[in-house]
Amino acid sequence: MIVVTTVNVNGIRAAAKKGFVEWLSATEADVVCLQEVRAEADQLPPELSRLPDWHAVWAPAAAKGRAGVAVLSRAEPTRTQIGFGSEEFDNSGRYAEIDLPGLTVASLYLPSGEVGTERQEEKERFMAEFLVHLAALRTRAAADGREVLVCGDWNIAHQQADLKNWKANQKASGFLPEERAWLTQVLDETSGPGYVDTVRRLHPDQEGPYSWWSYRGRAFDNDSGWRIDYLMASQNLADSCTRAYVERAASHAERWSDHAPVTAVFDIG
Repeated sequence: MIVVTTVNVNGIRAAAKKGFVEWLSATEADVVCLQEVRAEADQLPPELSRLPDWHAVWAPAAAKGRAGVAVLSRAEPTRTQIGFGSEEFDNSGRYAEIDLPGLTVASLYLPSGEVGTERQEEKERFMAEFLVHLAALRTRAAADGREVLVCGDWNIAHQQADLKNWKANQKASGFLPEERAWLTQVLDETSGPGYVDTVRRLHPDQEGPYSWWSYRGRAFDNDSGWRIDYLMASQNLADSCTRAYVERAASHAERWSDHAPVTAVFDIG
């Protein structure tokens, strides 16, 4: 068995004060992928700068206080990599990957975008480059007899079932037709790299389960959320997934991020 969790922490120093440290101490995950860390390694609070049970790979952004991803693993990685070979994005704190025996796990924080702005153009450039990387990653892993799991905040809700208020968001970044088509291509075994959305495969008819809720209003209490945090697996790994679920907080007050952890359990034999 291997258990993998992904979560956007919305600033790890703030999350550490609200319950993230306690969650990390209690989790049964073997690998934890973090996004929006928004801190350099030397800025981490003492309880996170020394993690005796974890091997940590931190990928901060060159722009201070922005983005940042990490991969924590119980086992020591045999290889680590920050970035995916992009001149524009490798220092932006948006991608890190590790190799474990028979498995490559990556943490992704895809840009959020905003329609009609440079942020959306940046998102589109990232998507174009990253699709090439996703295909190359699967090809390389298959040649080495490895499986692949790309986890993180993809900032795209794929289908209507992936966000509560989809009708009102059809022209909003995160649910644009071209973004959804791109994600369809990621999942296409024929014309794309053919990854599998582990949560959706095990919950094909469910609304959600959502993984992000705005702090505005009563979005969390009303479960008016988005499912934008994915664990995208290579085919054989996806076939071994026995459970996939969102670790939704019991109440608004108990949240330590506007995202919830998303966890998958793989029986890899």
